[in-house]
Amino acid sequence: MSLWFVREEFTDEEREVLSRYFTNLDGPVFALVNLPEVVKGALFARYSRTPKSIRRLFLDEFAEEVAEEAGTATVGIERAEKLYDRVFYEYGDDSVAQLGGVHLACEQASQLLTKSLEWGRLAAYLEQSTRYMRYDDKPGGRWRAAIPPEIVGTDLESRFEAFLDRSFDTYGRLFEPMQAFYRNLFPKDPSDSDPVYRSTITAKTCDTLRGLLPAATRSNVGVYATGQAYEQMILRLRAHPLDEVREYSELILAELRKVIPAFLKRVDVQDRGVAWTEYLRETRERVREAAGKALLGVGAEGREEVTLADFDPEGEVKVVAAALYAASDLADDQLLEVARGMTGGERADVLRAYVGERGN
Repeated sequence: MSLWFVREEFTDEEREVLSRYFTNLDGPVFALVNLPEVVKGALFARYSRTPKSIRRLFLDEFAEEVAEEAGTATVGIERAEKLYDRVFYEYGDDSVAQLGGVHLACEQASQLLTKSLEWGRLAAYLEQSTRYMRYDDKPGGRWRAAIPPEIVGTDLESRFEAFLDRSFDTYGRLFEPMQAFYRNLFPKDPSDSDPVYRSTITAKTCDTLRGLLPAATRSNVGVYATGQAYEQMILRLRAHPLDEVREYSELILAELRKVIPAFLKRVDVQDRGVAWTEYLRETRERVREAAGKALLGVGAEGREEVTLADFDPEGEVKVVAAALYAASDLADDQLLEVARGMTGGERADVLRAYVGERGN
């Protein structure tokens, strides 16, 4: 493993508590276990507005309120695993993998990695927001940024670190002046409390300055997904061209196998998961080669800031026909002809009915 992570320090007492609810106490990837769904949801909901890791957040805000015996029952787990083995792995019934879900934390991930994790949109994601917290501190003596494993030990590493220094130094140097600017632009209303006002000014400042943060900026990502979605995620990540993403896929697989091993058996099977990953990798490389040939000698042309790339003159007609489809017994092509024959006002009536009276 070539990726560098800040290792959190916990006391022996803290580790004893955390070991009941987290599958890993040292690495950046871990699953949440033995906790009520409402607690896991609340922990992930806090991700977007705190610089804390989820394990530290649990200790600070939730541990005392979680009953000692909550969710620790293991009755029937072995029997359930055998059932899933037979239905999912032997019979190949993928739908059963939609019935088991896991809360997984992926911390200290670069922005490129977070987008790779969330690309499939087959799960629920909550990401630490650069809008609500400052990013100019140095946990473990380093900026909150990932150095690509591909350049570690090369001349590019020092150049990249210099780039990070410039980016985060500029971010930090501008923070206080930008806060002062917003305090002057938005004076405190007497009805606002001090914490609310400070939070508002900080959010505006962070929102403005986050454009300075590089793609290597690290974030924490909470994921809730079914076994089926995790399997697809791992296969995609394993085929990714970036080392960080591929290494993270192995961390994720290791933690998920502690809680839903039956759903992930196909990942390592040569003619199943391995073949699928190879297909994704080979397809990406072939498309890159095909693009190189097809676009050989074609240079990028200048464009306006916003360019209309395409327009469907029948877009309104198609939407009206689609809106009528569920409320009628007519075929698509017939509905399209009806919609084409309507006046603009008649189509507007259908669209107003379809949209309804929207409130909040």
